Amino acid sequence: MATVFVSTVLNAPPAAVWRIVRDFNGLPDWTPFVVESRIEGNLPADKVGCVRIFKLADGGVIKEQLLGLSDYDFKCTYAILESPMAVTEYVATLALAPVTDGNRCFASWEATFECRPEDEKELIAHIGDNVFQSAFTALKKRLDGR
Repeated sequence: MATVFVSTVLNAPPAAVWRIVRDFNGLPDWTPFVVESRIEGNLPADKVGCVRIFKLADGGVIKEQLLGLSDYDFKCTYAILESPMAVTEYVATLALAPVTDGNRCFASWEATFECRPEDEKELIAHIGDNVFQSAFTALKKRLDGR
């Protein structure tokens, strides 16, 4: 099983960041690579089990299911159901924690998945750099007012 882990420190407290990232349908609002998103069946975006379908800037479509959402722990876990990436059993968690040195938070995004051995290194780099880190970079700019 492949694992991707990316982390950063954001210049805002966890509660402020959580207001942005907890919306399971809100990726177009804070990531540079998602252009539209919708929740199937008009379910609330914070209902565990709901399914989002989103379109990427490159035209790809991904379908994901919300597996867990904790306002107490500032944590969201989801699974990919359908994707143009050659992955299976993909489960990811985005989590926030306070940084006690300043009014900041530690953000981590981790995913595990199965793939063909020959694709693993490329997929880990793609997900880590082009998805997780790209989203964190955009989030930093938003929080810093840029």
